[in-house]
Amino acid sequence: MSTAAPARRRTTPVPIGVLAAIGVAFLAIPLVGLLLTTPWSRLPELLTSPVAAEALRLSLITSLSATALAVLVGVPLAWVLARAHLPGRTFIRALVTLPLVLPPVVGGVALLLAFGRRGLIGQYLYDWFGVQLPFSTAGVIMAEAFVAMPFLVITVEGALRSADPRFEEAAATLGAKRWTILRRITLPLIGPALLAGTILAWARALGEFGATITFAGNLPGVTQTLPLAVYSALDTDREAAIALSLVLLVASLAVLLLLRDRYLRGGSS
Repeated sequence: MSTAAPARRRTTPVPIGVLAAIGVAFLAIPLVGLLLTTPWSRLPELLTSPVAAEALRLSLITSLSATALAVLVGVPLAWVLARAHLPGRTFIRALVTLPLVLPPVVGGVALLLAFGRRGLIGQYLYDWFGVQLPFSTAGVIMAEAFVAMPFLVITVEGALRSADPRFEEAAATLGAKRWTILRRITLPLIGPALLAGTILAWARALGEFGATITFAGNLPGVTQTLPLAVYSALDTDREAAIALSLVLLVASLAVLLLLRDRYLRGGSS
């Protein structure tokens, strides 16, 4: 009786392995450089300075507010894109995902032209209600939500498309009302994707720079978030810029660790 030959072990060609190693080094060396130049002994002092503490406080407030706004309007938008039959849905999806590839500074210019003091909508907000969004904390929240919401929408839409509709149909057959089905069936089904999309949106909002500085400016205590504080500190206090960069690096690493099972799990070894 013949036995099956053992599977041949796949080997990586040397040129591919070398190029892959170069790719890893290209991505890793700047991060290693950041860690090696971090002034660890002064880190508590640098991170508790008034400027750093204020930037951190403002970043948490604006990024969490932007994430809440993204969830509030992004989840219904994802539901419409996944479940509703409406004309122009492909165009709407392209419009929603455009900020993913749009240069952030262009997004900031677009927000300025729309919601600026003389903008398309901003002029009425200012003339009728005295509301001026640019160069304000609310403007930071808008800029961060603008660039972060697509991450939530595409994640939740994908979950809604892949969710088994038979559970919802069975609940409807048993007499459950629409809101009951949404609360008891749909949301639990997409819960992991909703959590992942929310975390991704928050991470994107926390690291937003281009749209924020263009639309809201860089005003300490008002619009200066952590990325903007890093940018400002590069000219005045290099060690403070490195310390604040480390905070953003740790936050990004934490997001990757939280989402590792969903997005970063490789094949079986």
